[in-house]
Amino acid sequence: MEDISKNLETVHGRIEKAAQNCGRDPGEIILCAVSKTRSPEEVNTAIDAGVTDIGENKVQEIMDKYDDIKPVRWHLIGHLQTNKVKYIIDKVDMIHSVDSMKLAKEIDKRAKAHDLTMDILVQINPAQEESKFGVSIDDAGDLVREILDNCENIRIKGLMSVAPIAEDPRDVKPYFDGVKAKYDELAKIEHPNLDLKYLSMGMSHDFEVAIEAGSNLVRVGSAIFGERDYELYRQQQAEKKAKQEENK
Repeated sequence: MEDISKNLETVHGRIEKAAQNCGRDPGEIILCAVSKTRSPEEVNTAIDAGVTDIGENKVQEIMDKYDDIKPVRWHLIGHLQTNKVKYIIDKVDMIHSVDSMKLAKEIDKRAKAHDLTMDILVQINPAQEESKFGVSIDDAGDLVREILDNCENIRIKGLMSVAPIAEDPRDVKPYFDGVKAKYDELAKIEHPNLDLKYLSMGMSHDFEVAIEAGSNLVRVGSAIFGERDYELYRQQQAEKKAKQEENK
């Protein structure tokens, strides 16, 4: 069993050191603990240890855990299909992964139906990797402007990015730098539904480099909860489903 509290101390120490090394205030950097495949008990342990923001990749996992998790700010950080927006529109505080006008319009429609304004980040795929979602750096401005022109119930709070995996995390700094430059460019736009506050870049293996590039929201999972055991997770899900069937 991972010592989640100890791991959190280590991660906070890494964030503090990375921030200080580039003359930034560690207090301005938000730690979003990524709870993909983690049990509600593990997530609550992290919350008890001071975590205030939880990120989930899948809508179904949010639905499965939501009622068993202590009060926390929820972030949907994975790819979001339009037909699943309705399930989490009133549950998450921010959606990081908006990468198309089609998705933005669905979020806007569902947010309006719930009489709320949804905070979102526009996802950029800086290396244009086929295995990842997100718009190119060059196309990000057009998407931001189109959302602002057409979606009254969306508030754009910033940008999100996932850099390529590299043996040396410093090799991906140019990608982070490119996203930060676009962020600074978009910040000059004046619009009531544009409030750029968050640059969501960096995960367990590269968040120090992302902080150096300007990230103020890092998404960290394995460094907090340990390496994921997908086989164990599938087994637990199958057992949970079987139990639910028995109780019907």
